[in-house]
Amino acid sequence: MPSFSPHGRSKVAGCVIFLCFFLVASVAGSSGKGSQSQDDMHNIHNNRLDLREIVFIIQSQRNYFHVRQAERLRADLLKQAHSLTKNPPVVVLLHSLSDNEGDWSILPLLPYLSYSFGKNSSWIVFLEEETNVRMATLVQVLAKFAKNKEWFLGKPLHDEESTIIHHYAFAENPSVFKYPDFAAAWALSIPLVVRLANKVRDEPLKSDFTIDLKHEVALYIWDNGKGPHLTAVPELCTDPVVSPQAQRCATTLSRELQLCGEPVNREDIFVAVKTCRKFHSERVPVIKKTWEKDALYLEYYSDHADPSIPTINLGVPNTERGHCGKTFAILQRFLSSTVPNTRWLLVVDDDTLISLPRLRVLLSCYNPSEPVCLGERYGYGLSQGGYSYITGGGGMVFSREAVVQLLDSGCKCYSNDAPDDMVLGMCLNALGLPVTHSPLFHQARPEDYARDFLAHQVPISFHKHWNIDPVAVFNKWLKDDLKEKPSGGLNKSTKTEL
Repeated sequence: MPSFSPHGRSKVAGCVIFLCFFLVASVAGSSGKGSQSQDDMHNIHNNRLDLREIVFIIQSQRNYFHVRQAERLRADLLKQAHSLTKNPPVVVLLHSLSDNEGDWSILPLLPYLSYSFGKNSSWIVFLEEETNVRMATLVQVLAKFAKNKEWFLGKPLHDEESTIIHHYAFAENPSVFKYPDFAAAWALSIPLVVRLANKVRDEPLKSDFTIDLKHEVALYIWDNGKGPHLTAVPELCTDPVVSPQAQRCATTLSRELQLCGEPVNREDIFVAVKTCRKFHSERVPVIKKTWEKDALYLEYYSDHADPSIPTINLGVPNTERGHCGKTFAILQRFLSSTVPNTRWLLVVDDDTLISLPRLRVLLSCYNPSEPVCLGERYGYGLSQGGYSYITGGGGMVFSREAVVQLLDSGCKCYSNDAPDDMVLGMCLNALGLPVTHSPLFHQARPEDYARDFLAHQVPISFHKHWNIDPVAVFNKWLKDDLKEKPSGGLNKSTKTEL
């Protein structure tokens, strides 16, 4: 590949496999081994779409667990390809492309994709780490679409009502706009990639915040009606791989919590709840009725010490927004001898609804001796060298090592009412520590997310009490009727070997 790269990517070599090849001209005499049938091979040979024309991009993350998940998916894709062809296709792990924090937001990446793949490829297919792919079916699906035209393919989602996470877009008829469920895979034809890349180069990206990437990508492509709408592809699915409906699908999805060992112990998590005097009687009782009982170590931090709850006054005045001073006081207290020495710190708002048993299952996949910062990832200024951060309302999870490195770095608030989650994001970015995203944490209410998006999740948290009955929401979405097994695991979890 030429040394010039418009995106300044120095780590591509060794991460992308560039092997030009043609499909096997005949399948006569094939042994039939591998994950694809001889009929599949015959169909692919006849549909005139060469596997070398498809670039798979796995939307991977830098955390060790997620790297391993992405590598497993890449290995499976290459194994399937070898059963169909002589050589493998191009498979890219997104986190390996460069050190540019904005890569995960896709749009700043488009000039690089156009430059690297625009001449010899027909499709860019984006996959999440958990997406299962049937290669032969996927190739047959893509072959239905004229590759010299602009296509934006996916499984469509739509909003039932206008929502804050989408800036109340299409308020008069929210369901009219469709955006892709990334878990089902989504694809762009190369002509569309090339045009979008030129647009990104010519017109700097305007949005400061990246909140719901799938919706924002779709809006950018649609371009107020000047670009293509999302085309629904029924074979891009989020059905479980074992379901009868999945037989027609090119992609499927596990709908279970991943379990990488025993769930972490209750005594390994310290829970910090941020509250203030005016919400002691309104919000704190909801926590006590719902999820407080699942916490072994929990403290409420307020601007007023109330022994009936009890709350602890950290000496930081309450602020109407930001709460940075209070959060950093919590981080310092977590490392002190005042509270139990635990491996994990969970910081939540007083209107956060969360399932601690499900969080314990999820944390089995992460190493607390590494600097882990986990939650729902947002971005700020990612196209201009900005940073990612964990949005606070859905819950911020830190390993002890992450807290140690944050405080040792001298990271601090520029004011007590600075946005705590964004200040932490800036500090993590300066330290080179990754923000790890989980879509199971939610900054908003269930009503603010597409119904089909939540249908394939086992959610861990939601946020806000506005216009809802929070206890009813907890009981519907987060209450663990999942019974503890003797081994300590939860039903509805699937074992992942590290």
